[in-house]
Amino acid sequence: MISTKLSNGLSYDMLGFGTYKITGEFDAKQAVLDAISVGYRRIDTAVFYDNEGEIGLALKASPVPRSELFITTKLWTNVNTYQKTIDRINASMEALGVDYLDGLLIHWPHNNNREVWTAMEDLYFQGKLRSIGVSNFKEHHIEELKRFARIMPMVNQVELHPEFRQFELQEYCKKEGILVEAWSPLMRGEALNIPLIKELAEKHNATPSQIILAWDIKEGIAVIPKSTKIARMAENFNALSVNLSDDEVESLNKLHNGVRRYRNPDNHGFGNQGEL
Repeated sequence: MISTKLSNGLSYDMLGFGTYKITGEFDAKQAVLDAISVGYRRIDTAVFYDNEGEIGLALKASPVPRSELFITTKLWTNVNTYQKTIDRINASMEALGVDYLDGLLIHWPHNNNREVWTAMEDLYFQGKLRSIGVSNFKEHHIEELKRFARIMPMVNQVELHPEFRQFELQEYCKKEGILVEAWSPLMRGEALNIPLIKELAEKHNATPSQIILAWDIKEGIAVIPKSTKIARMAENFNALSVNLSDDEVESLNKLHNGVRRYRNPDNHGFGNQGEL
């Protein structure tokens, strides 16, 4: 596994397993057990995904020790006070069947990030959270946090894919010591049909998804692809063996067109329950 170090020295696998929308008709417990069997050790969920309980069952059934797994969840925007944050974190840990979280993120910026972040910092100092971070934060949202934070975010999980590379945000986060992680790195499958990506896949005897994930990792961007099919999980995991040249990465970066496909964090209504 290719890993990096967060700003506090914690080891962080560059390739994790995402669980968005794996619930209901999909079996989140089995999906996570399959992902662990393939080799994934970092599991990403969120309160909004409504599958913490199922993932907790997978963790309990997994032959891999808890200490070898990295479990991250996220707080939804209705968690907007200090006490709600404490209560929600405790509820998430109970659902997941753990007594600490490896990662906790604010899912979307909202109008009371200060109380939420302060509560997260307090639990970090108590050892209940091994790392804390944010999701969907633009530069100005992080600048707001800087005015009161005792600890800077260690991770910023954002929309990032072939057509929307967020180069300026990447540079800003690098300067601040924040790891950028991409959600929807495959554009929910649409990126797999981009001609250049298909061409490079053929050249490297790889798949389009492997090219995209290898590209992100080479650029220092962590990724959390998701699938409910074990064959696809293995395919994504094997992106770790794909080695792109600097010239190939440069050509791929030119796919950026600056168009955000999903919700703009500045327009994410407080308490909005819509899709990511």
